[in-house]
Amino acid sequence: MRIVVLNGSPRKAGNTLRLVKAFARGAEEAGHVVDIVSVALMDIGGCLGCECCQIEGAGSCVQHDDMQQVYDRLQDADMVVLASPIYHFALSGQLQCVINRTYALGRLGHVQKTALILSAGGGERMFAPAMEQYRSLVWWWHAEDLGVFTVSGMHRNHDLDNTPQEALDELHAFGRGLR
Repeated sequence: MRIVVLNGSPRKAGNTLRLVKAFARGAEEAGHVVDIVSVALMDIGGCLGCECCQIEGAGSCVQHDDMQQVYDRLQDADMVVLASPIYHFALSGQLQCVINRTYALGRLGHVQKTALILSAGGGERMFAPAMEQYRSLVWWWHAEDLGVFTVSGMHRNHDLDNTPQEALDELHAFGRGLR
């Protein structure tokens, strides 16, 4: 299976990426191909709402930025994993731009499976809005939701590796168990 992970964290060595790498390592051990796309480090503008992709562009966005690379990777994906730190009860703005821009592609009917990885400094209540958005996206894509993984209470100091080992182990095992 070809898995695309859309990592929405702008931190190059933060907790979200540690969680993503644990998942990816397990999935690769199970024989899957995993492509981690650090969308927060790319030049991706927000959707213009121009509708050109639907009216004139036949699924092609009029903006020519790094989102073209994401489109290319999504075209071959069997599974999409969204990963993000929670910023004020929501996915990162960078990941939100990518989600909005997938509108150009339509339903992504070829994506069969999805999962969500969230990290936050606050408590469990921080995750609810992002989880609701994710569930709506899964419904829109007609994909199978394989799980939501949340890790809360992590420190804000992104230089400190305080990702709980049990969360890393859980995501590694999830990746290894994919069929």
